[in-house]
Amino acid sequence: MPKRKKRFITAEDLYRFQYVTGCQISPDGQYVVFCLWWVNKDNQKKYSNLWVVPTDRGAARQFTYGDQVDSQPRWSPDSRQIAFVSNRGNEKQSQIYVIPIDGGEARPLTDLKGEFGGFEWSPDGKRFVCNFRKTDKEELDREADEQKKELGVVERHITRLMYKADAYGFLPKERWHIWTIDARTGRGKQLTEGESYDEYAPQWSPDGKRIVFVSNRSENPERTWDEYDLYLISAAGGNLHKIEAPPGEKEMPRFSPDGRWIAYYQHAPREALWRNTNLWVVPANGDGQVKNLTEPLDFQVGQDTINDIDKIDCIPPTWSNDSQTLYFQMSHHGDTLLKSIDINGTNLQDVISNQGVVGDVQLDQSNAKLVYLHGDMTSLAQVWLRNLPTGGSRKLTGFNQNLFRAVDLGNVEEVWFKGPADNDLQGWIIKPPGFIKTKKYPSILEIHGGPMAQYGNYFMHEFYYLAAQGYVVYFCNPRGGQGYGEAHTKAIYNDWGNADYADVMAWVDLVEQKPYIDRDRMGVTGGSYGGFMTNWIIGHTDRFKAAVTQRSVSNFISMGGSSDLGHHWEALFGAGGMIWDDYDNFWRQSPLKYIGNVKTPTLVIHSEQDLRCDIEQGEQVYVALKKLGVDTELVRFPGEPHGLSRQGRTDRRIARLNHILRWFDRHLKA
Repeated sequence: MPKRKKRFITAEDLYRFQYVTGCQISPDGQYVVFCLWWVNKDNQKKYSNLWVVPTDRGAARQFTYGDQVDSQPRWSPDSRQIAFVSNRGNEKQSQIYVIPIDGGEARPLTDLKGEFGGFEWSPDGKRFVCNFRKTDKEELDREADEQKKELGVVERHITRLMYKADAYGFLPKERWHIWTIDARTGRGKQLTEGESYDEYAPQWSPDGKRIVFVSNRSENPERTWDEYDLYLISAAGGNLHKIEAPPGEKEMPRFSPDGRWIAYYQHAPREALWRNTNLWVVPANGDGQVKNLTEPLDFQVGQDTINDIDKIDCIPPTWSNDSQTLYFQMSHHGDTLLKSIDINGTNLQDVISNQGVVGDVQLDQSNAKLVYLHGDMTSLAQVWLRNLPTGGSRKLTGFNQNLFRAVDLGNVEEVWFKGPADNDLQGWIIKPPGFIKTKKYPSILEIHGGPMAQYGNYFMHEFYYLAAQGYVVYFCNPRGGQGYGEAHTKAIYNDWGNADYADVMAWVDLVEQKPYIDRDRMGVTGGSYGGFMTNWIIGHTDRFKAAVTQRSVSNFISMGGSSDLGHHWEALFGAGGMIWDDYDNFWRQSPLKYIGNVKTPTLVIHSEQDLRCDIEQGEQVYVALKKLGVDTELVRFPGEPHGLSRQGRTDRRIARLNHILRWFDRHLKA
């Protein structure tokens, strides 16, 4: 029988992908629970259900059913129950549910009005701790009155600096606070309060008597946004105890099993945002030395590798059961790896060093089994199990494998090259399926967002889709991003459009020398910071025949007041200076200053609910190009946030891809 010919990947494959999040191993090591996400094409909504897979042998099986979002599964300490958050009872109001592992219906536990953040079982299995934000009284009153509900919001009275958030909208007046919830009755008890403070990332001490969390209790938390510290509170409530540690935003605190230490991640203060995130430990009793375990290693702790389908997040620091070793992610040279280090900051070890991205790492009680997600350049993340004593790994799930077997993605080539400052740079080239080495191809340069992120060995549907249409797609990690040390990131501090532009152009110089590249048919695109770079490029060179700028930055003067994080941006252009005090500097680094030079046909794509890079940023580019007589179009997506390409409604994501393809076909293939 002749071998079946593979097809090319399509935009509509976005409806077919399923992706895994939130995998958790049971304490006894027998099972892994995880969420499987999927899209309902009829109503364009995304849903997730719980699945369970045994760690010995056996196939994964669906554990919950229905058109709802079941998320954040958490095993009870005795491995007999799974608690999770679900909106199955009310699409707009999630609650905590509990379901036994040996079968039966999920039992609704809570009946609260508001939003659940993270939550955890207490060590004795009798309570949960969570951070919870109550619904504003005005909204509850409106929902209870049919006439008011029909009329909708009358006004928004805003007094906060941070009053909106991308992918969320206008923030409520209520704040995130720490609650405990009885695991039998569902009764909740609020432990913290305050109209100006939020609390995040609560976790129990091993004896269940204390709770650690992070909060910014400075005089003006929204202005001094990097001053998050660690706090302890009794599980019964009462006064807070601040744990003294060096300044810098702190995240994801975790008690050691013996209760002596708290591990956490810390970002640099706002005057040095280019510095790496590091892993720290501090004595839980407040006495003794605070230790930065990873500072001498000059690498980025956490998950900063970009893709556009599934989502592997940063994991908390994970302790060994003897409290001597910590497991953590490291973003490095296009990969996110799993490392371990001892409590003294020595004995750094590779745990999972395969090319790709590692996430959702958890150990069972015996520390013999380690479960994790792993995805790479040619597959979405799957659940894996590692036997720590033997070092062997085994894949437990195989979602999407039939889809990937049926498509020809083309070939990927990794390239290391020298930048203009004799700096080492890493890039990748995707050749179209059926590549013919004697043929000349049009090409598309892709530029990542951030800028403090990295492209790498992680599946990008958009890249393969464009390659399937006959384009060579190439991308790299110029200075300004992460994964290559602090000097690499710092190179564009208060100097966007200089070293990063030089690196990108060096990459283009290298690629256009390839015998299969048609120098007269080269395009460029990018989103967010990649949109900034696209705008910058067309204002500084005419070498590209077409451009697509997406969710872009064009004007740092106006962005300071329109972005949900506008007051954060100031820190990237000098330590805390006000825009009006440093106008020339912000304008110097704004692509709009150079827009009069543009001759490149440019498509502008922006989401109408983008609160990170407000749509006015894209509108300024479009209007300027129209006035200049440059070939341009504007495509606006209603109801979508900054992350349309990753998390938007699927029909709109497909429309976006088709517009990008249409524009490049028109200018590079005609």
